[in-house]
Amino acid sequence: MWITIGILGILVILIAVLVLISRQRYKSLKNVTSSGKIKILTDQNFNATIKEGIVLVDFWATWCMPCKIMVPVLNDLAEAVNGKVTIGKLDVDVAKKTATAFKIRSIPTMVLFKNGKEIHRFVGVKTKEYLIKELDRRTKF
Repeated sequence: MWITIGILGILVILIAVLVLISRQRYKSLKNVTSSGKIKILTDQNFNATIKEGIVLVDFWATWCMPCKIMVPVLNDLAEAVNGKVTIGKLDVDVAKKTATAFKIRSIPTMVLFKNGKEIHRFVGVKTKEYLIKELDRRTKF
């Protein structure tokens, strides 16, 4: 019985430490800003932006922690694709009309467009490697 209580105590301490580490990592994400290679989208410029070529749009919000995790990933992705794919970000709280039109239900949601047509969606946090593989597979950029 004492062994069981000791093991449970150690598990509780480990979980508490992991929670504290996670909180610190999330706090550090507040300072990450989007790359200059990422286009900021609005209700006004959205259609013109997706009309031609390959465009990956990140639907996000400022209060969303998983969205903040995606900022450095999208920055790296923008560097890796080097203009072959337009990377855009649309704040769902600011551009409600567009977010509603595309039935965005959870964020982050990334929608891939080719010449104005939606060809795929990615929901949740993804790695740069995953996104590059999917972009290549779906568009042959």
